[in-house]
Amino acid sequence: MPRVVLLGSSNTDMTVRTPRLPAAGETVLGGPFATTPGGKGANQAVAARRAGADVVFVTAVGDDDLGRRALGLYRGEGIDVSLAKVVAGAASGVALIFVADDGENMIAVASGANLELSPADVEALPDDLFRPGDVLLTGLEIPAATALAAMRRGRKAGMTVVLNPAPAPAADDPIVADLLAAADVVTPNRGEALALAGGVEDAPRAVADRIRARGPGTVIVTMGRDGCLATTAETTREVPGRRVRAVDAVGAGDAFNGALAAALAEGRPLGDALAWATAAAALAVTRAGAQAALPDREAIDRFARAPE
Repeated sequence: MPRVVLLGSSNTDMTVRTPRLPAAGETVLGGPFATTPGGKGANQAVAARRAGADVVFVTAVGDDDLGRRALGLYRGEGIDVSLAKVVAGAASGVALIFVADDGENMIAVASGANLELSPADVEALPDDLFRPGDVLLTGLEIPAATALAAMRRGRKAGMTVVLNPAPAPAADDPIVADLLAAADVVTPNRGEALALAGGVEDAPRAVADRIRARGPGTVIVTMGRDGCLATTAETTREVPGRRVRAVDAVGAGDAFNGALAAALAEGRPLGDALAWATAAAALAVTRAGAQAALPDREAIDRFARAPE
């Protein structure tokens, strides 16, 4: 079975539905409230597992009820969390989320134990975790130095290294050059791509090319309902978004990244992997929640084959 090693965050999402997103200083009376598992790392791990990959999830949680519950849920998905770090005395990560009736969202994160996952923890991981041909997927809700340490080990071992640069650091942050140089594939959304490219407004292809010039062989800019654009040294591909009724966009990017990692681990051509991941992202916005909305392989296959 194709394998994805996911090194990233684990949070508990606390979500309020609102008629619209509040402006600065404004109180908006909301509707339903829900507490659900989340965190970009965890969401992508679940997405990759449901998409058919064997997944090892390296994360950090506190020794609290939220952390214990999260690890139990990941095990229930069939995800290997034997290398997860439990931090004594630390609170597990929490995300506070507003979701508007039009599907747009606003998120604030209290990282908690996620910040305790260190480069030393990465160096202590067993060598057989980093297998040639597998995919390593990581993001930046954990310390960037930790993500970089994992990326370098993955690259040295012959893995395909995918960086989802969320949240994006400033383009002039010294670590950005190292992160981009260590990645085979970088998957920012439009805002993250602009930040990585120096903040100069331009067409998505030009922005992606500026990022690619800093190291990664492939840059994929996700564009929500507009699909995605991928650029390599040889070609540029645009995959249009699928038309769906949006309910909640919270997990769309994570669905894309998890499905993309699973497809790349299978050795699919880039164009096929992009179309399949775009279908997964579109399905995710048709349901409320993050992990609850992530589709399984059968659903992605069926939707990807369906005519527009």
